Amino acid sequence: MTEGGIAAVLVAAGKGERLGRSAPKQFLDLGGLPMLEWSVRAFAGHPRVEDVVVVLPPEAAHAPPGWLAGLVDRRALVLVAGGRTRAESVARGVAAAPPDARILLVHDGARPFASSALIERVLERAASNAVVPVLPVTDTIKRVDADGRVLDTPDRRRLRRAQTPQGFPGPLLRELHAAAGHSAAITDDALLCEAGGATVVTVEGDPLNLKITGPGDLSYARWLVDTGVIRRPRWE
Repeated sequence: MTEGGIAAVLVAAGKGERLGRSAPKQFLDLGGLPMLEWSVRAFAGHPRVEDVVVVLPPEAAHAPPGWLAGLVDRRALVLVAGGRTRAESVARGVAAAPPDARILLVHDGARPFASSALIERVLERAASNAVVPVLPVTDTIKRVDADGRVLDTPDRRRLRRAQTPQGFPGPLLRELHAAAGHSAAITDDALLCEAGGATVVTVEGDPLNLKITGPGDLSYARWLVDTGVIRRPRWE
C-alpha cells in the first residue's frame, strides 16, 4: 500500500436485517453488480484515492465471494473483519490503512452512489479538518420525549442530514478511535470529532447518495440504475 497518501475505509460489516434478505444487503444485486462493488469501484477508481480497505462480516472477510476476491486481485484491496459495533468496525479498518496516510475517508457500504465529484469535495478540505457532506432538512422536525410527547421544534434552517464519505486528517481519526472505544452510540466518525472538541466542517452532499436501509430504498436505487439516472462508476 502507498505510504503518506489517501486511504478509504468502506464499512460493510453489517447484516442488513431490515431488508429482510438472507444475504447481507451489501452483496445484493444492484444493476448487475453487488451493491458493495459500486462503492469499491467509486473509491478504487478515484485518481486521488491510493488505498482501499473494505470492512466485512467476519465470514466474508475470511472467505470472500468470488467477485470480491477478483477485485482484490485486480486492485490489491485490503479486506478486514468487522467488529460488534460500527465504531469497532471502523477502528479495525483504520488500523489496516497505511499508518501514515495523511487523509482517511470513511464511507458506508450501504451508500453505493458516491460520485467522484462528492469524493473530491470532501478531499478538498479533509487535510486540515474533519469534513461531512450534508443536505438541508426540508421537513419540519419535532423533538420528543420517551413517551412521544413533543418537546420542541428545532429551526430546520440550522439542521442538516449527514452523509458519507466523511474525511479526516489521518492522525486525528486514529487518535480519536484509539481513545473512544467501541460504543454503539457512535453512529458516525464526525461524532467522535465533536465529542473530542475537533472542528467539523461541512460540504455540499448529493441527493442521489442515498443510504439503502429498507426494501423501498433498494427498489428506488434499482430504478435509478435501470432508468439511467445513475451510471456505473468508471473502472479502468
